Amino acid sequence: MMAQLQEDKLNLAPKKFNMWIFIFTSFMFFAALTSGFIVYTGGKAHAINIILPQAFLYNTIVIALSSITFFIASRAAKSLEIGKQRLFLWITLFLGTLFFVGQIYAWGILIKMGVYFINPNASQSFIYVFTAMHLIHILAGLLLLSNTLYKSYRSIPQAKNLFNMQFSGIFWHFVDIIWIYLYVFLLLNQY
Repeated sequence: MMAQLQEDKLNLAPKKFNMWIFIFTSFMFFAALTSGFIVYTGGKAHAINIILPQAFLYNTIVIALSSITFFIASRAAKSLEIGKQRLFLWITLFLGTLFFVGQIYAWGILIKMGVYFINPNASQSFIYVFTAMHLIHILAGLLLLSNTLYKSYRSIPQAKNLFNMQFSGIFWHFVDIIWIYLYVFLLLNQY
């Protein structure tokens, strides 16, 4: 039993390291996008020349809540409260999906405001680029959360259950933090 546990830890450690490498490269990607925006606008304040839709604020609240529900799921997993873990993973998945749909809704509001991806003020196009790249990461996070939830219904050792929660948590909290960063960045550059 102990030998199997040690072997599992050795097999899982490189996966976690790879996740941290991916997180670092994704962080650099979003830093490059925001740097590109700053270079394009010449550092001018209020470069977007619109007021962001309120939907982005609501989505920020939703994504922050999803981090809290994931944290509760993680605590439940550590306490061997598997039913509670599953419940809060379902809630996290729901909130993540709600965020995804909310971002698409925010795009609809932008279009009604006359803000299109292709327009004379390319700084407004960055809103779509930032949110689309983030939504790709959200989709990956939802798939990762779904996999973790699915595995929680299977008979797997607790060490692997906790690893799945840690692995998903690293990524999910990262996409939450990145969205908050992007949202604040956009707020500082709105009208």
